[in-house]
Amino acid sequence: MKNRVLLKHYFLPGDLEAQIKAFVEYNKNQRYHESLGNLTPADVYFGRAEQILKQREEIKRKTMNKRRLRHKTENA
Repeated sequence: MKNRVLLKHYFLPGDLEAQIKAFVEYNKNQRYHESLGNLTPADVYFGRAEQILKQREEIKRKTMNKRRLRHKTENA
């Protein structure tokens, strides 16, 4: 927020309000929060957290299986 809002000079109140609104939207919908399990607040609020975490776990499992298989074939 410091780089997006505080370091600029705003000459009209509407400009500052628009920048704060853009930051809040970014923070809620795009920025992953470590305290929320690397999910966005919107994902948690709308109940998508469990589905996203399951999807990530499946991707991780498939990736680990591919790595193990590749390691076995390279070292055989």
